[in-house]
Amino acid sequence: MDEHVERYLRLGLRVGRHVDGIVDAYYGPPHLADEVDAAPPVEPRELVGEAESLLGVVEDGWLRDQVAGLHTYARVLAGAAMPYADEVEGCYGVRPSHTDESVFAAAHERLEELLPGEGSIGERFQRWEESTRVPPERVEDVLAAVIEEARAQTRALVELPEGEGVDLEIVHDKPWLAYCAYQGRLRSRIEVNVDLPQSAIAVLHLALHETYAGHHTEACVKEQHLVRERGVLEQTLFMVPTPQSLLAEGIAELAPELLLAGEGGAALAAIVRDAGAEFDLAHSLAIGRAREPCGWAGVNAALMLYEADATDAEAQAYIERWSLARPEEGEHAVRFLREPTSRSYVLTYSAGLELCRAYVGGDVARFRRLLTDQVRVRDLVAPAQNA
Repeated sequence: MDEHVERYLRLGLRVGRHVDGIVDAYYGPPHLADEVDAAPPVEPRELVGEAESLLGVVEDGWLRDQVAGLHTYARVLAGAAMPYADEVEGCYGVRPSHTDESVFAAAHERLEELLPGEGSIGERFQRWEESTRVPPERVEDVLAAVIEEARAQTRALVELPEGEGVDLEIVHDKPWLAYCAYQGRLRSRIEVNVDLPQSAIAVLHLALHETYAGHHTEACVKEQHLVRERGVLEQTLFMVPTPQSLLAEGIAELAPELLLAGEGGAALAAIVRDAGAEFDLAHSLAIGRAREPCGWAGVNAALMLYEADATDAEAQAYIERWSLARPEEGEHAVRFLREPTSRSYVLTYSAGLELCRAYVGGDVARFRRLLTDQVRVRDLVAPAQNA
């Protein structure tokens, strides 16, 4: 194993001893994890030094970007005084900035046209969501059926390795809606939090985001292409506060768009309709596109919490107003922003989608490259800025 790669794996595993969940997945050499787990946790200040030392020798490239993210997070663990925007940029390679509320207001105006009727646009949007909900008792069956259909459709985008698969688990009381826990050996455990009711389009998006052609697809394809075929062992560690996460969320957010807007969208929509949900795919996609800019309201809320000293209640009210979220959804969103593993993570969804969509531009070959290669965030940022 390359010395720098081994040092990176040890550094990431050592950082993971301090915050549960920061190591999103590890399926590399078992002896490294065993050694790190058997030793006392390394003090964060020492981890900062380890990261700085590694940055001094590792060549410019994907691995260096990862080490830079870990260096930033180790500094946060060590108590370094750092503006929130600096923390986010240091971890993910993209700097968060305030999105003017006029962007959200324009999105609301587009939604007004798509959702005519009485009441505020928030009330109309929530009524529409409620009218398209998947019956709670059918959610697990629908997810399983959607996953299998999406798996078949994803084979047209990228070759899935022999033996890959997912295991679906329904969970409760989590700060997230769904989670893909990659186990290595081409398998993922998909956990879906059913505490909040889900509309038909939300169930479809969730399933495709977490499995095919989203998180699980990226993880198993990269294990096959990078780890098994090329011996790229740095890929066996997936760290949350790094550029790797922003790309992963961008891929996973783009995946539903590619499948649902493609020829296979009708087959996926039929699954939720057969479960008893009233669902018009074209209308739902139009609503989703119109509302998409409102996703940046979550980034604004994080900036409010961590740079403007806003209260949780103020951040929740902001999210509910501009994202058109129900109170329970707003509360759930603030809980996510307050988690140590996700306080800076909110940027990855909107920024990742924006960058990956601009790069792919409807070209399936480019989406396939995102699934198979170690693409750097900076390689996507520069073209997007010049577009």
